[in-house]
Amino acid sequence: MLRSLWVAKTGMDAQQANLDSISNNLANVSTTAYKRVRPIFEDLLYQNIRAPGMNEDSASYVPAGLQAGNGARIAATQRINNAGSLVQSQNPLDMAINGNGYFAVSTSNGVAYTRAGNFMRNDKGQIVTASGNVLLGQSSISSASAGSAGIVIPSKATTVAIGTDGTVSYNLADSTSPTQADQIAMVNFVNPTGLASAGGGLYYETMSSGEAQVGVAGKDGMGSITQFYTEQSNVNVAEELVSLIAAQRAYEITAKSVSASDQMLQKLGQL
Repeated sequence: MLRSLWVAKTGMDAQQANLDSISNNLANVSTTAYKRVRPIFEDLLYQNIRAPGMNEDSASYVPAGLQAGNGARIAATQRINNAGSLVQSQNPLDMAINGNGYFAVSTSNGVAYTRAGNFMRNDKGQIVTASGNVLLGQSSISSASAGSAGIVIPSKATTVAIGTDGTVSYNLADSTSPTQADQIAMVNFVNPTGLASAGGGLYYETMSSGEAQVGVAGKDGMGSITQFYTEQSNVNVAEELVSLIAAQRAYEITAKSVSASDQMLQKLGQL
């Protein structure tokens, strides 16, 4: 009887984790370039009361064994890296990646990677994220540090243009031709799902993701860059709400198993 209580408890824990993931997805529905996460569940170890094929009477074998399950658990949370839709903006430093790849930014913990292209300039003219992390170009990514110069746009620049290949150029009032600042470094991984989420739209390289592969936008499998656009979250609200209802019902059903086991224990106690 106690087994059913503990098995039901593992089911409730699993569905609680499911609800947590769905709630986090819904909370980030408006977060730039957020990637939805789904939990992956697996059954726990079984108690082999009688193994399949065990010789019962030395003359025959049973076609099926007798195994008692011990419930379920959450095995992993998988990030779904499908691209979100693009939304237009008026900021010349807003950019979206059409296809595979990540922007590289310099942080106090080393180089991080992001799909969120809502950049701006800081007081030094550097292109940075909302948190102040410096966007890295081809000339700075190999020697990136927390104090990396990154890509600098002078304060006197009148216009900024970003090509599909990541080339950043600007015009000055007294210049007749654009000046190239740098080319945005694009990075990809063998297994992007293996990147470690760090909040703020940032990811860090891990053993599971593989080493960062630096390239040029629009070449060697890297996506191209579109200026004046940002990538939206890939969360589908309707789908998440349906999953939320399903998880809630699964939690309620598992809770009823606890209630049923408790009632049976009460009956035993009355004997």
